[in-house]
Amino acid sequence: MNEILIRGLEITACHGVHGFEKVAPQPFVFDADIETDFYEAGKTDVLDATVSYSDVCRLLDNITRGTVYNLIERLAYECAFAVMENFPRVNAVKLTVSKPSAPVNLKFSSVGVTVGMRRERVWLSLGSSMGDRQAYLDKAIKLLDETRGVRVVKVSDSIKTPPYGGTAVNEFLNCAALVETFLSPHNLLDEIHRIEEACGRVRKERWGDRTLDIDIILFGNKKICDERLTIPHPDCKNRDFVKIPLKQLGLDLN
Repeated sequence: MNEILIRGLEITACHGVHGFEKVAPQPFVFDADIETDFYEAGKTDVLDATVSYSDVCRLLDNITRGTVYNLIERLAYECAFAVMENFPRVNAVKLTVSKPSAPVNLKFSSVGVTVGMRRERVWLSLGSSMGDRQAYLDKAIKLLDETRGVRVVKVSDSIKTPPYGGTAVNEFLNCAALVETFLSPHNLLDEIHRIEEACGRVRKERWGDRTLDIDIILFGNKKICDERLTIPHPDCKNRDFVKIPLKQLGLDLN
């Protein structure tokens, strides 16, 4: 693993929930751990083969001075998003924003927040059994690609499949998508639920007919099992409507 480290980058700007913080500049200090592969730069001594820490610092400076935010949490997220969006060579970033002059009536050295993001490849299964099924699938792909932190890499053809689970009665249209994201698995799930709702999804009964269903099948190499999310998807290898479209994209679950 290669990392570029930025330490103690001080930028004077106006951020805070209090009125005086929005007009009286104060220092904000940035530390960044940027994971990238600069093996080629190490061989060739060419700047284009790595991530310019100077460019990263200028980007952080422009964002910090350009907009006034109430929370340093928002500032940190905006900066982390910008690093991932503007530098495709960055695999992951860990960004800490400190506020040494925060208006706290106690003795302290600094307060701050840390945001971490990692670029991952995620395999999704999409299905629809109500209304204009292809239109819902197309809209879902469009909304996914428009979601900040998500990029649709490729999409399979749609296939017709019988209902699954014993409750739905309509024929399904299914496809799969490979996306690249630097959202966390649970944040991506939140965005998926937003997209399902935008496509008219109503959660009345499990396995019932629906306008849109999106499942996360694989999320990089992550393994998750909690009350909201299980990755890899627990039943994916038993579902042809998942396996066939994913195989078209190059992922064989057998």
